Amino acid sequence: MLWRWGEGKAVADTNNPTFREAVGVFARIGVLSFGGPAAQIALMHRVLVDERKWLAEPMFLSALSFCMLLPGPEAMQLATYAGWRLHGVRGGLVAGLLFVAPGAAVVLALAMIYAAYGNLPVVAALFLGIKSAVLVIVIEALLRIARRALKLPEHWVIAALAFAGLFLFGQPFPLIIGAAALFGYFGGGSGGKPTPFDGGAVPLGATIRTVAAWGAVWAAPLLALAALLGPQHVLTQLGWFFSKLAIVTFGGAYAVLAYMAQDVVAQYHWLTPGEMVDGLGLAETTPGPLILVIEFVGYLAAYRAGGMGSGLLGALVTLWATFAPCFLWIFTFAPYLEWINAQARLRSALAAITAAVVGVILNLAVWFAVHVFFARVGVAGVGPLHVLAPEFSSIDGRVAGLSLLSGYLLLWRHWDVPRVLAVAAAGSIIIWGQTLVR
Repeated sequence: MLWRWGEGKAVADTNNPTFREAVGVFARIGVLSFGGPAAQIALMHRVLVDERKWLAEPMFLSALSFCMLLPGPEAMQLATYAGWRLHGVRGGLVAGLLFVAPGAAVVLALAMIYAAYGNLPVVAALFLGIKSAVLVIVIEALLRIARRALKLPEHWVIAALAFAGLFLFGQPFPLIIGAAALFGYFGGGSGGKPTPFDGGAVPLGATIRTVAAWGAVWAAPLLALAALLGPQHVLTQLGWFFSKLAIVTFGGAYAVLAYMAQDVVAQYHWLTPGEMVDGLGLAETTPGPLILVIEFVGYLAAYRAGGMGSGLLGALVTLWATFAPCFLWIFTFAPYLEWINAQARLRSALAAITAAVVGVILNLAVWFAVHVFFARVGVAGVGPLHVLAPEFSSIDGRVAGLSLLSGYLLLWRHWDVPRVLAVAAAGSIIIWGQTLVR
């Protein structure tokens, strides 16, 4: 693989698409990116590695592991990295924005409807079917990535321990990933073939300039807003809170949401607990990163302070504070991934992290399945064990039926994802309509 610093990108070692072609494909990924990080990662793998062959398998998995180490939404950062590798900074910027934009538009529209009318049954019915199909997409993601990531016996052990640590013992995500990295670095064996690296050392000056430029892009508008409106204004508080969230929250979407939900409800009182649950439900069933629930929070908080115009600004501030740092992290650290993959110990550490990611995705798949199939879910604990405990009487037969149909179409008939989502959504609307008639 050839590295060209002047262009700010690595040339793909398979097919090299035109910029226009890449824009079209990343737009499609953004529209179809339902289901949270596991399903989104699977979709990118299917499109970029299997179908288009724009990224080689080892580099995709290494990039995934690398993004898991960064704060913020890992799927959006993975899309940004993929775009950067293909077409430099402009490619990364477009890929990242296209990954977020469709979902952001949908969440904003739903937040506006929610603020004006409350939760609409027809919208909930539509997304019920989408949830059912997304569950199958997540399972397919798990199978695809596991087949490629678990190459050594110790990788299977790491994946199992990662799942147990998260699902059974509730250990922090950074601890799981850090332990896997240390094991891989000091005793994990081979991380596979090294990636050829032609670029020499990463220029320190280029890294400093990147940090300064993208740090200013992130911070300058928020600082100007604070200076104009004052520290107590709701828009200033939203900018500060979500900027802090972008820096200190590691562990993927669910870790971020747990931290955010508590402060949004208990400390700032921007939303009630019920509204926070509704927002999470909307984010889980719309395209784009799950963390887009922040836009729902920003709109409602600012809407209540100053009406629709203020609400739109609140949504924009939360999006900026949350996603601008993602470009900073990727454009700063992405050039180092090529160098990392040329080092045996670091490559082994990334391979171990990739194995742990399989356990993470399994944990997300189980979490998602339980919350989709059952209306009431509790937590049972015995000593250090803490596991999900659904009420089996609350199982939703509609979801089970639509999930079976989606599984048949996706896994056996090999339909593409858009058709499966459309059938599941149509099925849920039909079921909802029949319920009204009765």
